[in-house]
Amino acid sequence: MPLECINPKDLPTPQTYTQVVVARGSKMVFVSGQEPEDIHGNLVGAGDFATQAHQVFANLGRALDAADARPAQVTKITIYVANYERDKCLPIIEQARIALFGNHKPADVVLGVASLSPSYLIEVDAIAIID
Repeated sequence: MPLECINPKDLPTPQTYTQVVVARGSKMVFVSGQEPEDIHGNLVGAGDFATQAHQVFANLGRALDAADARPAQVTKITIYVANYERDKCLPIIEQARIALFGNHKPADVVLGVASLSPSYLIEVDAIAIID
């Protein structure tokens, strides 16, 4: 099921996501917020935003795989960042995103929050549409 990614001419064209994603499929997959934890539920990368970012996107990939969904079928992600500073955090988030999604650019939103679970700096959830 190919996704139709649209960047309308009268909106800015983002570098790292798509303004509108149109999906047609028969199965929706909703992935809960993935936290920077290992398989045993232990925090990975205490105080290290880059390590935690890579861990949450790796966990997102594992969650998608469990539903027989591929990263290319993700239509939207929401990224929650504790104490978000755009210039500091966004380049790190983008590196972690690319590791999972490659050139695929689902719609997204980045939300700065006051805090997440203790010592967690980032969390990511997703929606995918598959046939």
